[in-house]
Amino acid sequence: MSETDKEPMPPRKRDGWLEPGPTNIQVIYLLYLVSFVIGITALVGIVLAHLNRGKSEAWVESHYTWAIRTFWIGLLYAFVSAILMVVGIGFLLMLAVAIWAVVRIVIGLQAVSRGDPIKNPDSWIL
Repeated sequence: MSETDKEPMPPRKRDGWLEPGPTNIQVIYLLYLVSFVIGITALVGIVLAHLNRGKSEAWVESHYTWAIRTFWIGLLYAFVSAILMVVGIGFLLMLAVAIWAVVRIVIGLQAVSRGDPIKNPDSWIL
């Protein structure tokens, strides 16, 4: 049998980790959590969120908005906390920012695992 007589290979099944959808948003949330140990993973997560925003169902879009806002608002809160470390209160605020971020990430992970949208993705708090 020659090479031309062989049947074509079926396309490789993709796992969907990088494609827009629930699996991708779970990966983004997990990258955010891992960033508490390896800081660079949050940057990978925010890039994935921005690249895949606007390419999925409405309920998943609420998660992309939530994830993007979690990153940028968390960065703002961390910056303010870092400035306030000069007077000492910044250390407590940095701890509060870390707790705030973990709570938002856990809320997002729970909602996406149930297939629910985020109720108020534009929120600054929770």
